[in-house]
Amino acid sequence: MTTQDIEELKNCLQNGERKKITAIIEKLIANNTLPVTILNDALIPGMTRVGEKMKCGEMYLPEVLHSAGAMNAAMEILKPLLLQNNVQSAGRVLVGTVKGDMHDIGKNLVGIMLKGAGMEVVDLGVQAPPDKFVEAIKTHRPAIVGMSAMLTTTMLGMKTTIEAIASAGLRPSVKIIVGGAPVTQRFADEIGADAYARDAVRAAEKVKELLAAA
Repeated sequence: MTTQDIEELKNCLQNGERKKITAIIEKLIANNTLPVTILNDALIPGMTRVGEKMKCGEMYLPEVLHSAGAMNAAMEILKPLLLQNNVQSAGRVLVGTVKGDMHDIGKNLVGIMLKGAGMEVVDLGVQAPPDKFVEAIKTHRPAIVGMSAMLTTTMLGMKTTIEAIASAGLRPSVKIIVGGAPVTQRFADEIGADAYARDAVRAAEKVKELLAAA
């Protein structure tokens, strides 16, 4: 894979060009480029670039969502090949929007940023009750659990979920990160979360920090 290929893939991610990015990846694979090389040398740095641009205000949510779509398209091709070659993920993260909350844009964006950082993401979707988080932790054994809420009326579901995880004896085995529009660092501290992130970019950074410290 040439430097030109790498830059082209990064630009495709930044511009949200799904068809173009899949065509390039298919061509590279046909030319015997390893899937892990495409992921580590182009896609992960490309999503890092998108995250940096979002953080400094050079890219906005609609543009980042287009980038996320391009990353999803790329991973649809690469994931089965990576699994086939037994490539280990950087870590497994369980994410979900808590019970009563139908908002998923923020959660989905966090998932994409995490995948873009080479992590395996298990997504519980929206309106996930505490017992669903508990069962998913038992089944998937994630290192990190991420909870999202976009309403003041539903953010208390994070506290209930953390309590359910603790009651099941699973709290020592996972680090918990929370986020969403009404959530604050103070609230995260009050409910016993390990970390708080105000947006998807910072969530990915925090998860990396939690994994490194584990």
